[in-house]
Amino acid sequence: MQSYALSVGLTGGIGSGKSEVARLLSARGAVVIDSDVLAREALAPGSPGLAEVVAAFGPEVLDGSAALDRAALGRAVFADPSRRALLEGIVHPVVRRRSAELAAAAPAGAVVVHDIPLLVENGMQGGFDVVVVVDSDDATRLARLTDVRGMTAEDARARMSAQATREQRLAVADEVVVNDGSLADLADAVDRLWLRLLSVPRRTVDR
Repeated sequence: MQSYALSVGLTGGIGSGKSEVARLLSARGAVVIDSDVLAREALAPGSPGLAEVVAAFGPEVLDGSAALDRAALGRAVFADPSRRALLEGIVHPVVRRRSAELAAAAPAGAVVVHDIPLLVENGMQGGFDVVVVVDSDDATRLARLTDVRGMTAEDARARMSAQATREQRLAVADEVVVNDGSLADLADAVDRLWLRLLSVPRRTVDR
């Protein structure tokens, strides 16, 4: 008998500290599959995905070296749900296939963490053994986006409002990591989360 890997969906709103939680889980032994990284790979120079994006949105989404100009693409889709859906229809199937390949290659019994910013928005919560939501109050997130990332308050609020609400994310959470304090506080919270994840019973399969 061999145990399956534990499939964990990790999400949180922009500025919540989700990426730091993913890093801390990786340091504790989790296999982390970052959807943002896979999305960048899907649109790498010369990829079929990038060719589809250029066909859909025009050559103005490329920079001078024929690579994707992410800022230009963001401007093209951010305020238009139909154009955003078109982009997602190109990128998401590639990301899902690659994510499945990486998860299948994980060691037996591993904790496989899928870092997915739009997990709730895309209705993906049912696909995981455990859903972890990194939660932070809106004022703290806004301060991080303006003070650390250098966004304007208007841009930060717009990006926050384009995502699911805190209530929507918390409604699907099996585990919540509160990140309103220091990095040391967050590390302690992740330590506790890690112990709980390790204790989740794994399904087994005959080998």
